[in-house]
Amino acid sequence: MRKLSAVGVHLFTASGAVWGLFALLEILNQNLAVAMVYMLISLTIDSVDGFFARRLAVEESIPNIDGRRLDDIVDYLNFVIVPCVFIWQAGTVLAPAWLAIPVLASAFGFSQKEAKTDDDFFLGFPSYWNVLAFYLWLFDFSALTGTVWIVVLGIAVFVPYKYLYPSRLANPTLRYFTSYSGLLWAIVLGWTALNPELASQYHVAELSLAYPALYLGLSFKLGGLHRG
Repeated sequence: MRKLSAVGVHLFTASGAVWGLFALLEILNQNLAVAMVYMLISLTIDSVDGFFARRLAVEESIPNIDGRRLDDIVDYLNFVIVPCVFIWQAGTVLAPAWLAIPVLASAFGFSQKEAKTDDDFFLGFPSYWNVLAFYLWLFDFSALTGTVWIVVLGIAVFVPYKYLYPSRLANPTLRYFTSYSGLLWAIVLGWTALNPELASQYHVAELSLAYPALYLGLSFKLGGLHRG
């Protein structure tokens, strides 16, 4: 049963790539709202699969499968490649060549031995290009603005600043709060994408920025510049 449960967890992690594929197909069909929902589903899977892996001791049950490598493969697809295609299709970058910045920067970012610090923080901007893609599209930013953000965050990948790893927070109250509020944020963004007129009327996209602001605020307070 333990091995079967461990296999289930790995399949759950890998399913994020399937949602990423579905998102790509919707992007190519110019259905960005549905693509965004699929991207949010994959983001949610990534947010909770680590909890199940640790809870069920997956590494001990199936030692021949590297769950971290599997997670990195899925994350690179869903957090880098899919968002880049989304950004291009949404018209929020000046030219495809600029998308080489997140692709290359995140390739090096993911391959760093200290991509995560010993005290469980992401080191450098954790390649949340999907979040950038969402807001560039939702707020209909210009291609120039999108390109500037891509350059700035591409540089931030290499700046040794510690960003919050919500599911690894030492404080359980804060860990559950950030996790559940993150789930609520994903639901709100998905609803916003599918109901743009109503969401615009109540400024839902603007209100949803509270969660990214919370994330950055906690990263500033608990993380900061890595001095190791």
